[in-house]
Amino acid sequence: MNEGTAVAPSEQVLDLFHGVRLTPTQRRIAHCLVQHAPAAAYLSAAEVAELAGVSQPSVTRFAVALGHDGYPALRRRLRELTAATTAGPDGGGNELQQAVRAEIGNLDRLAGQLADREPIAESGRLLAASRPLPVLGLRAAAPLAAYFAYFAAKVHPDVRVLDDGGSLLTDRLEQAAEAGASALLAFVLPRYPRETLDALREARAAGLRVVAITDSPVSPAAEHADVVLPAAVGAQLVFDLHTAPMTLAMVLLQAICDAAPAETQRRLEAFEASAARRQLFLG
Repeated sequence: MNEGTAVAPSEQVLDLFHGVRLTPTQRRIAHCLVQHAPAAAYLSAAEVAELAGVSQPSVTRFAVALGHDGYPALRRRLRELTAATTAGPDGGGNELQQAVRAEIGNLDRLAGQLADREPIAESGRLLAASRPLPVLGLRAAAPLAAYFAYFAAKVHPDVRVLDDGGSLLTDRLEQAAEAGASALLAFVLPRYPRETLDALREARAAGLRVVAITDSPVSPAAEHADVVLPAAVGAQLVFDLHTAPMTLAMVLLQAICDAAPAETQRRLEAFEASAARRQLFLG
């Protein structure tokens, strides 16, 4: 963590689950605690169960799975974590400055995650090998899917953006699979459109491997993805900030290029030659 960046309560709660293999039900509870931090530290087991849509015994088993004697012990730990929120000497300022500094913190945590390059490298190999490569992003995630696809199309022969929901979405997923697609890249961001999660189920049913860029390891997308690549979303302003997910998208595109360097070079050179011939750019 860089000096001067604040640690969000949700990030502190998320640290509780690091390295713990959670069941789908337990991921729902974990996601609930992250989304409601720091208020979750003062909720009863029954209240957490109601928020997460699970049974109260499931909340108790979840606490035990994390190494606690029961939910009261987990709640004490949650209170300790959320009470320990710290800010460096630059942590003041107005709400706009605080929102930007929070994004700096999100990028700093993303940089820390990338110390382990294998998840990104594995995702790059999966996506580079998929012909065509469908890229899913609905609602707030649609601009990220389009941004990624714009650049990916320069190094991949067939990138298909899936940014419209409805009954045609399943058709387009099935068509991509029939055309030879083996993997899907999905951007899954709050507030997690139901159609997006349904599409991930359909993609898995069609035999596609799913790589998900989402805001948290315990987001609803985790249940339906083969590889989860988390990047926190800023929630300090009226609308979310997607700085870290967009950065992660470009890091993933680099991994795709690294997975097929000869083809990447050939396609980039062909594009530059075409751009020069057509005088596309001024500089």
